[in-house]
Amino acid sequence: MSTDHFPELVAIVRKLRKDCPWDRQQTHESIRHHLIEETYEIIESIDNTDWNALCEELGDVLLHVILHSVIAEEKSEFHLEDVIEGINAKLIRRHPHVFGDTNVSGAEEVKQNWEKLKMIEGRKSHLDGVPKELPALLRAQRLQERAAKVGFDWEHRSDVWKKVDEEVKEFHAALEADDLEKAQEEFGDLLFSLVNYARFLKINPELSLRKTTDKFIKRFKHIEQKLKEQGKDIQNVSLAEMDMLWNEAKDL
Repeated sequence: MSTDHFPELVAIVRKLRKDCPWDRQQTHESIRHHLIEETYEIIESIDNTDWNALCEELGDVLLHVILHSVIAEEKSEFHLEDVIEGINAKLIRRHPHVFGDTNVSGAEEVKQNWEKLKMIEGRKSHLDGVPKELPALLRAQRLQERAAKVGFDWEHRSDVWKKVDEEVKEFHAALEADDLEKAQEEFGDLLFSLVNYARFLKINPELSLRKTTDKFIKRFKHIEQKLKEQGKDIQNVSLAEMDMLWNEAKDL
C-alpha cells in the first residue's frame, strides 16, 4: 500500500468540505450519531466474522476521525496533526514497560498501571472516562470493573447472588405497594446487580442480551412466516398457536 493514501484521504475530505453542499454544512454535533452507528457496524462485522465488511467499516470510522479533525481545523479548535501526535504520546506514556524501563509481570499489571497513569494525568475519579453514551448494561459493567480495580468489590460470587436476591425482593415489595416510581428504581438496582454477577462469571451482559434479542427475532419471524404460509393473520390467532410455533422454532 502506498503511503500516499492517507494524505489523499485527508485531501478528499478537505475538498468535500469546500465543494459538497452536504459535507460543508456538517458540524461535530450533526454527525455525532453517524459515528455511533458506524461503530456498531464495526461490532456487527466482527460478530459476523466478516472481515471484508470490517475493512470497509473501519474506513468509515477513519473518515469520521478525519472529518471531525478538519471541522475542528476550520474552527481553530485543533488540527489533525494534534490528534495523531496526541495518541502517539499517549501510547508511549501509558506503555512504560515497552518504551521505558518499567517491568511488569503480565497483562493484569499492565492494566493496573494503565489506570494509575490515568489518575496521574488528571482524572479526579477512578470512574471518570466511562462515556454516558455507552449502552446501559455495558456502562454498568465498565463502572463496576473500575471500582473493582481499587478493591471496591465482593469477595465471593455467592455474596453477589445474595445481592441479586435482595434486589428481587425489594422490587416485588415496591410492586406490592403499588409504588411504580420505586419499582422502576428497584428494577434498575436489580439489573445492576445482575450485571455485577455476570462480571464475576466473566460473562459479557451486553453480548448476552444481544444474542438473546437476536434469538427472539429469529423465532418470532418463524412464527410470522409459518402463519403467512397457512394464510393466517397473526393478529387473529391465539397465543397458544403462536406458542406452539415458538417451540417449533426452538428446535430449528
